[in-house]
Amino acid sequence: MLIDTHSHITDKKFDYRQIIADMDKDNLSRIITVGYDYKNSLEGLEIAKNNENVYCSLGLHPSSANFFDDKLSQQHLELSNHPKVVAIGEIGLDYHYPDFDKAIQVKACVAQLEIAHRANLPVIIHMRDCDADMKNLLKANKSKLTKGGVMHCYSGSLESAYEYMDLGFYISFTGVITYKNAKKASEIIENIPPDKILIETDCPYLSPEPYRGQLNFPKNVVFVAKHIAEVLDKSLKEVAQITTDNAYRLFDKLK
Repeated sequence: MLIDTHSHITDKKFDYRQIIADMDKDNLSRIITVGYDYKNSLEGLEIAKNNENVYCSLGLHPSSANFFDDKLSQQHLELSNHPKVVAIGEIGLDYHYPDFDKAIQVKACVAQLEIAHRANLPVIIHMRDCDADMKNLLKANKSKLTKGGVMHCYSGSLESAYEYMDLGFYISFTGVITYKNAKKASEIIENIPPDKILIETDCPYLSPEPYRGQLNFPKNVVFVAKHIAEVLDKSLKEVAQITTDNAYRLFDKLK
């Protein structure tokens, strides 16, 4: 059985009830639905509350960082006590679009690292076109990373991966690693400890081959696991066990 450690089954493109009903058939033991703003985090928590094998995280994505305030911080801190909330995220920095405000993103990210610290939860980090700043921010706030975290949909270098792992982070891979031009990802997978690898879909985005360009589903995490198995010369069963163990170790509220 596999765990999709980063999904967005709250997306209106989905019938999330059918996804959950099909979990056993699709060889999924757990799904973590990841929050990107307050409303979405509440939706994910509601789904998690009502479905035994679904868990959630609470977070404000950097693209929405201008909505962060003390009220939101308190709301997320209070909700984080729920047994189905396994992480704070996705949070981080995103410099991809030209209108980003670095100062606002940094402020929101640091504040949410503090929430994770106070809630005794790991963090789910989103980063895009900001590797140096992300490393510097996390290093400067290492004291808040008491439960570590995961670098979601990792696309950085091998050298940076080791720096993030030194800070207590796992490295998570999506269906992007199945693309023909994703040779760097295979190099990273080959050269980092297997006990630091997580798998995810980031659905409805980033469908793996052979479904690239189509709507992605949690069940497609198997293609990520199969690719990792090929790179590491292991069986799919071995990779499923490794990545499941890793997920339970990081997200220790998973049951």
